[in-house]
Amino acid sequence: MAGAAVSREAGLWKRGIVWLLLLAPLFFASYSFANWLSSQRDDVGSLMFAWENRMPLWPWTIVPYWSIDLLYGLSFLLPATRREMDRHGLRLLSVQLLCIAAFLLWPLRFTFERPELDGLFGSLFDVLMGFDKPFNQAPSLHIALLVVIWIMFARHTHGLWLRGLLHGWFALIGVSVLTTWQHHFIDVPTGVLAGWLCVWLWPQQGPSPLLDWQLAREPQRWRLALRYGLGAALLSALAVNLGGVWLWLLWPSFSLLLVALNYALFDAAGFQKDAKGHLSSAACWLLAPYLAAAWLNSRLWTRKHPQADEVSEGVWLGRIPAAGQADQFHALLDLCAELPRRAPAKAYRSLPVLDLSVPNAHTLQAAAQAIETLRQQGPLLVYCALGYSRSATAVAAWLLHSGRCQSVPDALARLRLARPQVVLSEAHQRALVDMQQLSGGATPVLAATHGY
Repeated sequence: MAGAAVSREAGLWKRGIVWLLLLAPLFFASYSFANWLSSQRDDVGSLMFAWENRMPLWPWTIVPYWSIDLLYGLSFLLPATRREMDRHGLRLLSVQLLCIAAFLLWPLRFTFERPELDGLFGSLFDVLMGFDKPFNQAPSLHIALLVVIWIMFARHTHGLWLRGLLHGWFALIGVSVLTTWQHHFIDVPTGVLAGWLCVWLWPQQGPSPLLDWQLAREPQRWRLALRYGLGAALLSALAVNLGGVWLWLLWPSFSLLLVALNYALFDAAGFQKDAKGHLSSAACWLLAPYLAAAWLNSRLWTRKHPQADEVSEGVWLGRIPAAGQADQFHALLDLCAELPRRAPAKAYRSLPVLDLSVPNAHTLQAAAQAIETLRQQGPLLVYCALGYSRSATAVAAWLLHSGRCQSVPDALARLRLARPQVVLSEAHQRALVDMQQLSGGATPVLAATHGY
């Protein structure tokens, strides 16, 4: 996350103080209230694995455990812009609200009895126990805050040794929630998930998904949202009912739920793919199980035809290339929203479209113009996950936009001659018609699908 140093905007320290004056009282008030309320209930359970009985108590790790309080305050000295400062503050605020809500809805109790400790470490534990109680476990607020603060420090720490020291200390803070007997293991991964979710909600670049959502209009997107939502519900049910190691299914369950929300609300922007073809760190963490499955799916479907196919004059159509598989191409046009770019190229353009959805006329017009520009750099690969639908529609749009084909049936015939596996539905063809009308061309005739 290190990058070139940038000049700081003036007056940011005052803005940081305002954020601290907001967040600090909220932290103590909300956390104390959740602790008190949980202590009044008689239905507070616990969730732990049998192996946790062998978890050692290392009193000295109370020092890194406490250090997060200092780092919390210092983190507001680091942002270089108002946007970065406000996004950091909103992330911390969101973590607080999310975790407290979870504590109120699903309180858990830590079950180990810590022995009496003396000396400096014992004093630090006594101070902690004066405020903290053995409730409010999952997701760990300590871990969720750690994720947000760790990201901020990593963005502004440079040099191999300094970054190594930084990551080592923050990792030790993460371990300390277990070795101080403050949390059970389940609290840690759920805390990591909560932290990354709040980072995803308030990205450094682009609008927040909370502020930039719109209900999908296409029936196909709602059908896919429903399927992913049902998959998420099924995995959650298995995790809760089977317990134990099956609880790890909550991660792919949440991943599928987020994908369902992308189809229903957030569109391709929910994957947070930037102009260089990289997904945000938050999206990579939250969607990791889905991303792994999507990559594997792209390889399985194209295993009999992994190569790209030339459609016309140096414009090639294919699947997403791995690193080292795109050496013959000088330019890449990426229509894949859900998978990050891995192959280097002299020229690159990203126009992310959700898998199995239909690009709209404006996206197809932009794709056609991008193809015409990028092909001037040399051989161009236009791709999506498989190279059968989204990217094929983009190439068809270019064939029509450039006048190489005069009608949608002609464009489809040319595509299928080069790449017979191409699948363009009537909806894709209607989008091509709309693109031609948008460009001022004549209204073409739709091709018969004949099973495609």
